[in-house]
Amino acid sequence: MSLRHRVPISTIMTKNIITLKSNDELDTAERLFKEHHIRHIPVVEGDHIIGMLSLTDLLRISFADGAYEDESDVETTVYNMFTISQVMAKNLKSVSPDTTIKEVAEILAENEFHALPVVEGDKLVGIVTTTDLIKYLLEQY
Repeated sequence: MSLRHRVPISTIMTKNIITLKSNDELDTAERLFKEHHIRHIPVVEGDHIIGMLSLTDLLRISFADGAYEDESDVETTVYNMFTISQVMAKNLKSVSPDTTIKEVAEILAENEFHALPVVEGDKLVGIVTTTDLIKYLLEQY
């Protein structure tokens, strides 16, 4: 297998990005995760990213509370107790569109997170996930 070493991340990143604003509700976030079958949503102010919300973060808070009551009620209650700003990851690493796929793979392999915002200047232009990388690698075989 010979991987093309200098392929930029812009060739495999998702460009039609689903985003949230920090004042959106958490149940809006949950709906977007389900509708689009995604696991990470950048939180933006205008064009620039201020955080990343992951499905894992959302599940963590919905399980953290009341295991006994009727499930759907619990989720709504729990979501109303938190804001997106409180739940999202804030100290984000980001990459530029010309960062190589190999470099992105190294960053993701060394860290706990599974998605990276792709930023040009300070404008969010894409998002790349471990799933995107795996799909790319499979295509090379």
